[in-house]
This record gives sequence, structure tokens and C-alpha cells, in this order.
Amino acid sequence: MKRYGGITHDIQNRHFANAFPQSDIEGNISTVIEKMEEAKRNGADILLLPECFITGYDLTIGNSEALSEAELLPLCEKAKEWQIGVVATAITKGTEKPQNTAFVIDKNGEILMQYAKVHTCDFADEKALAPGNEFKVCDFGSVKLGLMICYDREYPESARILMLKGAEIILVPNDCESMKPRVQALSTRAYENMCGVAMANPNGRNAGNSCAFSPICWNENGECVDNTLLLADDETEGLFYAEFDMESLRSYREREMLGNTFRKVKAYAPLLDDRVEYPFVREY
Repeated sequence: MKRYGGITHDIQNRHFANAFPQSDIEGNISTVIEKMEEAKRNGADILLLPECFITGYDLTIGNSEALSEAELLPLCEKAKEWQIGVVATAITKGTEKPQNTAFVIDKNGEILMQYAKVHTCDFADEKALAPGNEFKVCDFGSVKLGLMICYDREYPESARILMLKGAEIILVPNDCESMKPRVQALSTRAYENMCGVAMANPNGRNAGNSCAFSPICWNENGECVDNTLLLADDETEGLFYAEFDMESLRSYREREMLGNTFRKVKAYAPLLDDRVEYPFVREY
């Protein structure tokens, strides 16, 4: 594995079958620990799980059954022992309603960040959850990480805000089908924000497609290059690895003209207008 700045920048993507027990929190945590060990043996820095893996995507879970932060202790202990990070995902306890949450645990076993999905799917069963109200970035060693969860990535503002907050790599726990346009969108999010992007999605027919994209779309000679670092198929289950060259990524961000370079923000006021008009009005 190549190392940059003393750190191997591998984003670990794990496909998990949808058939995993929905309510077997202890069993699912054991599976995560097993995969953390495997990922560490293969030189990864961080394991990225699909959406809601620990609890399953079970939207009948109430606050009393939802995951508490204390239940992540076994993951924290193993992260410290094996010196590997993990993005742990679950339905978690909220104030009044549960939340769809991802935790960034670092190599010292510390929870660096707890992020609740902002764009909950309020047109479907996920209306039973409370949305988060902030996009967050944390320092994972020397790398600034941001998170989006599944439907968050459908809105370009999610990645844009993470970029403005300093994210260099955006990690995306995911659980959905019909992935082709969504994968294309993630490549665009990497391109337009000059951020690395990695997504983990459960495998299955018309699903899967875990992927990672570099923001680097031109080389130093101005020639176009493929920014795809990883693109899995839909049905293969396994551990997938992507390596980000942080030195090259940072050099690219310093010289190219995307991200937060020449934006004309005075023209962006409509983005803060919460009115919804035809043809976007939906009644549910």
C-alpha cells in the first residue's frame, strides 16, 4: 500500500446483504468487528459501513429499542486495539424520535463525530425518524472527513456545505437500489467540490455499486483523467478498498478552479427560500 504523510488513505467499503438480522444488534456488532480485523490486515485506515447496519434499516424501532452510544463500546475498544477507524451506522435514540445516524470512530477508539441524516425520506416510512439539522466535518488524523447518509447525496447542497466546512473526503453510508444515476452523481460531487467521495451500499440485484471517486479529473498537463477509484458490481459481497493520494488531492485543490474558488454567492439567495412551488409540491 502506498503511504502519504505517514497514513495509508484507504477508504474501506463493505457490501452487506439485506438478509442480515434486523434486530440482532449484538450479532451485527460482532460482524463489524470481524470485518474491522480483516480490513486492518489489508492495510485500511477506516471501515465504511452501509446505512443502518448495526440495527438494520428497521423503521419500526422506537426510542426505547434504538441504539445508544454506550453500545458502541466494543467497536471503540477494537478500533483502539487494532488502530483502525470505523464509520458505524444505526437507528439511534433521539430526543422524541429515533434518528438515522453515523458515528466516526478513530484509531484511538474515540467517537469523533455523531451525524444524524439531514435529508430523511419524509415521503416514505422514514418520516418516523427525526432529521438532523447540520452537516458535520471532523479531523480523522490529518484528514478532514465529512458524512452524508443515503438520500443526503441526492441534494448537491449536502456535499457543497461539507466542502465549505473543510471536508477533503466525504463518506457515504447508503442503502438503496437503482444506483447508476446515483453513482454518476457521486462522481460529480467529487468533481465539483474537489473532494474525494466513497460510498458503501448493500449488495443485491439492482443495488450494490459501492464506489469511490477522486476529485482529480485533469492531470498537471491539463489532460482529462478517469476519477474512478472503485466501482463494484451490484451483487458481489465482500470488502472493497480505495486509496486516496492525499498529497496529490491537496495539490489539485490548491491549483484548480472548482470547490470554493470563483463562486458568485450573491446570486444564491433563492437557495435559502423554503417555499415549494409547482412542479415540486408533494402531498403525503
